[in-house]
Amino acid sequence: MLAPSFYSFAFSPVEAQNTTSISDNIAEIFPSATRIGPVDKKIAVTPVYQLGDLLGYVFESDDFTNFIGFSGQTINILIGIDTQGVITGLKILNHHEPIFLHGLGEPPLFNFVNQYQNHSVKERFIINARDKSAQDATYFDGITRATISVLVVNDTIIASALKVAREKLSGFVAPSNFVINPDYFQKLDFDQLVEQKYIQHWQLTRDEALAITESSSAALAKAINIASEDTNNFINLYFGFVNIPIIGKNLLGETEYQRLLENLIPGEHALMVFNRGNYAFVSEDFIPQTVPSRLSAAQASLPVDIRDVDFYSYFNPRFALEIPDYNEIKVFRIKSQSGFELNKTLSLSLAVNYNQSFLSKNQYNFSFDSILPEVLFLDQTPLVKPEKAQPLWLKLWIQRSVEIIVLSMYLIALIIIFIKQEALAKNAKLTHQVRFLSLIFVIGFIGFYSQGQLSVVNIYTLLLSLKQGFNIEVFLLDPVIFILWVFVFITLFLWGRGLFCGWLCPFGAMQEVVALIAAKLKIKQIKIKPKYHTAAQKIKYVLLILLVACSFYSLTLAEQLAEVEPFKTSITLNFVRYWPFVLYAVLLLVLSLKIHKFYCRYLCPLGAGLAIIGRYPIFKWIRRREECGSPCQLCRNKKCGIDAIKPTGDIDYAECIQCLECVVTIESPKLCVVNKYANKTKPSQIKILNCNQ
Repeated sequence: MLAPSFYSFAFSPVEAQNTTSISDNIAEIFPSATRIGPVDKKIAVTPVYQLGDLLGYVFESDDFTNFIGFSGQTINILIGIDTQGVITGLKILNHHEPIFLHGLGEPPLFNFVNQYQNHSVKERFIINARDKSAQDATYFDGITRATISVLVVNDTIIASALKVAREKLSGFVAPSNFVINPDYFQKLDFDQLVEQKYIQHWQLTRDEALAITESSSAALAKAINIASEDTNNFINLYFGFVNIPIIGKNLLGETEYQRLLENLIPGEHALMVFNRGNYAFVSEDFIPQTVPSRLSAAQASLPVDIRDVDFYSYFNPRFALEIPDYNEIKVFRIKSQSGFELNKTLSLSLAVNYNQSFLSKNQYNFSFDSILPEVLFLDQTPLVKPEKAQPLWLKLWIQRSVEIIVLSMYLIALIIIFIKQEALAKNAKLTHQVRFLSLIFVIGFIGFYSQGQLSVVNIYTLLLSLKQGFNIEVFLLDPVIFILWVFVFITLFLWGRGLFCGWLCPFGAMQEVVALIAAKLKIKQIKIKPKYHTAAQKIKYVLLILLVACSFYSLTLAEQLAEVEPFKTSITLNFVRYWPFVLYAVLLLVLSLKIHKFYCRYLCPLGAGLAIIGRYPIFKWIRRREECGSPCQLCRNKKCGIDAIKPTGDIDYAECIQCLECVVTIESPKLCVVNKYANKTKPSQIKILNCNQ
């Protein structure tokens, strides 16, 4: 899985000496290397030579970036770049991404990383783009079900490689010591902001565009003519960095400026662009929170990654100044670890696509260079250091807003059902319909669509986070999982384990659907004897203790042992996996045909953890009668499939999944033995009337 670190020699105490002893990892990245030089004293890179010729540099991404993956840890990559800034090779040194370790396997991750080989750091990389019309971009396909990990890998590779290129390679601009002066401010109107170059204005008429491209093809001229209805208004863009106080506060006002800063993390820049021209800077099929295909940015010939913040997704644009009318507006984010320098020249490019012929498409890029006034900056050591975590969570929450809304509505409905369970249970048919629809929703939407299957691995992450330093952004990376965990944790103290295990667990719902099929087919159930049932229930607690203890010893081993959960195989990977895993998951479902929710009752370590926390819920709302258990045993013997009713008639809330079957029975005058014979016999004679039937 993990390649050994090349630092075993390169960073040894004998740093000052060149050596011909080259690690296997470096040899793979630079096959023609004959020796390596001493580690650079300024930054952690190792030069690689072929005899006397410098081939390039190798470095570990962890020394330059700190982007956090879904596991809560970085993905450390050994990267090699040559003297021209071309990536010569990459090697994953360390990662703990669960989807690759125990789901899809590692080959998809390795294949994705290898796509960057032989590409220059000057290229603009776009992952999983729908619109691939930009010819100045390099498009890579991502990995299904691993969106977060792929974004982290991309940012890690590009940000670290650009930092090394700027420091070590000729033709790449090294970082400066200029930072924004936070105290520089004066009240200005819009025209003054433009006059003083705080807001840049890029205007190009159709005739000017045609003059620039007169030596190009007639097809390009035709595309320009089509794109510009108004001859004087082909390109007409205003843009400015609204995170700079004098620009943002004047343009947006204090309230809106603060809202903008809340969407950024320290060190990030926000580039606002609004258009008054005929030619749109984003295409019609542009997806919010992604990289635009038409508009691109560069600095010193290196691409600058600009991603839409979707700043106006839920808010209408509000300005403190009177500004010109516009027909489109976007705010783009530039990450703090990208190496972008505000005080240096920024080149914006706007691409026009055209058909060179019936068989080929081409592209022309109009460019505009701008630089901010020196008065905005202080010449000193940067005040803001690169952040420890990349806020992918905000983008992912916005992208999955529909899922969040649907899930929230279902959770609200669950609360209503539990509060009104007795009223609902009076209508047995409606209760069973609600129950069935809930199972289908949990399997289809929460499970397969939203990937909202909670796991004991989440418990590892939480416990290790508490030990190593809690970082809530790790848990915010998956909004569905985060919302479910918050909801489950709160409701554990209200109703116990049952709300999750009976109404929110996709694999648990699959087992219940299998049990319904068994009932329809009249498959005879195996009834486990009480003493064996009680003993078998303890297995899941033993598994929980072993797994949690192991996670503190070796997270990798604990993640492997967590395969006792069939969740990844059945829900995450839809049973498309190596056959032993599929056989195990299918076997558990087949067992559920004969033993109701076999896995939940005896093997689930997650259920054990929830049972420990929710053993004594505040609300024990499952109504019991005096006759329940003494003498009546109907619900215990016939209605409770999971055997969570004690011989005394009390509910074992550590095992109960809140299926409401016993509530339906006790509320029904036809099903409950006490109700049925209340007027015909004394309570002591109920047993004689066969209440076990």
